[in-house]
Amino acid sequence: MSDATGTKPESRRTEKIGNVVSTKMQKTIVVQVEMRKTHPKYKRVIKLNKKFYAHDEQNSARVGDVVRIKESRPLSKLKRWTLEEVIRRSSLPQVEEIPQPVV
Repeated sequence: MSDATGTKPESRRTEKIGNVVSTKMQKTIVVQVEMRKTHPKYKRVIKLNKKFYAHDEQNSARVGDVVRIKESRPLSKLKRWTLEEVIRRSSLPQVEEIPQPVV
């Protein structure tokens, strides 16, 4: 069942585009994806938001970035996605973490 043209078959793994909401974990980002659905009875468009935990190996994503995530094997209890690419960088200034003195 090889392809006659020799090209790689299209991946069945789904991709989603969303905004990075949190980067407080190591190598993990939280991406919020907005979906629009029509209500079955009232036929109005409804916005639904869902958060996905994605693996970010280089910690390259920042809060506010628009990213593409791709489905992957389970990496932890909640992580089933990996960061594919950063589509648009955030214009928000990044706040540096200042370590708190130990009392």
